[in-house]
Amino acid sequence: MLEVLNNILPQTQCGQCSFKGCRPYAQAIIEGEADINQCPPGGDLGISKIAQLLGVESKPLNTQFGEHKPKSVAIIDEEMCIGCVKCIAACPVDAILGAAKFMHTVIVSECTGCELCIAPCPVDCITMQILENPNRAPSNLHAKQRYDARQQRKEKEALDKAERLRKQKERLVAMQNP
Repeated sequence: MLEVLNNILPQTQCGQCSFKGCRPYAQAIIEGEADINQCPPGGDLGISKIAQLLGVESKPLNTQFGEHKPKSVAIIDEEMCIGCVKCIAACPVDAILGAAKFMHTVIVSECTGCELCIAPCPVDCITMQILENPNRAPSNLHAKQRYDARQQRKEKEALDKAERLRKQKERLVAMQNP
C-alpha cells in the first residue's frame, strides 16, 4: 500500500506537505498522521487518486500547505551565479550541475519544480519558469528514480566518509602506540 500511495504522489520531494518527501508523507497518510489533501503539487487530481485508493471521500487541497501551481522548472541566471553550490545540495533529484566557484545550470528535463533551490541561493539568481508543455516535465516514476538514486549516493558517501575517518583514527592510534 505504501508503494502504491507513494507512486501516486508527484515525487517533487518539496516538503510542502510538512514531511521530508513524498514517501514520508505517504507513510503519514497510512498511519493517520496526515490528511490526503496536503500536497500542493499533486493538486485536486492527486487528492482524488489518493481518496480513491483509500476508499475515502475526496476533499479540496488544504491551502495551509500552499496552492497548486502549473508545472514549472528552475532557471539559473548564469551571469549572476557565484558557484556557491547551495542549490546543488538542496536539489532532491540532482537536476543542477556545476562546481564550486563556477556557474551552475539546471537540467530542465530533470527538474521537478520543487523550488527547494531558491531559498538557499545567496544571490537570488534562481527563478521558476512555467513549462509551456507540462508533458516535458519528468514523470513521477522518473523523478522517483532520480530521488532514490540520489539518496543511495548520499548514503554511500556517508559510509565512505565514516570508513575514511575510522581508518584515519586507526592510523593515529597506531602512531601513538608504536
